[in-house]
Amino acid sequence: MEFEEKQGLKIWWLYLITGVTIFPTLAILIFQKNGPSLSELQKMYFAPLLAVFLPFLIIFIVQQNKLTLKINAQGLSYRYFPFHFKPSHFHWMSIEKAYIRKYDAFSEYGGYGVKTRLWFKLKDKAFILNDKNRGLQLEFKNGKKLLFSSNKIEELEMFLLNLKTRYNIQAIQ
Repeated sequence: MEFEEKQGLKIWWLYLITGVTIFPTLAILIFQKNGPSLSELQKMYFAPLLAVFLPFLIIFIVQQNKLTLKINAQGLSYRYFPFHFKPSHFHWMSIEKAYIRKYDAFSEYGGYGVKTRLWFKLKDKAFILNDKNRGLQLEFKNGKKLLFSSNKIEELEMFLLNLKTRYNIQAIQ
């Protein structure tokens, strides 16, 4: 019995914003009367093309990040590729509380992504990869906290309830 969820950042709107800012600049560069000619652009090699396509490439690479969260009777593990090559494991014995809670990504953590809590609460870390406002909060016995956003919040809630009753895991609230 295992719960598994994979999620990534979906930031399609960033392509739109980047395109809106790059294309006027490119049009001015190409169609300006005293602008560089085609032979001058060729002498610059691929610098103008690189300047135009590099932001799109960076956005594409950022969108390839994937968070894999697995929960079973032994504990919880997560991996945030490409930053974690090996999964991080936490046994239920090291977790004081695990529960579903509401959060506000911007006021509590300053936005989406891998974040630490605002106002210098450095022991509170979050993986917020969607625009929903509920997630799995873990509180460890050493005082650290870890929050995971979830696209399958109802399924996760039912799975945690099932784990608590079947295996008598005291950490699940």
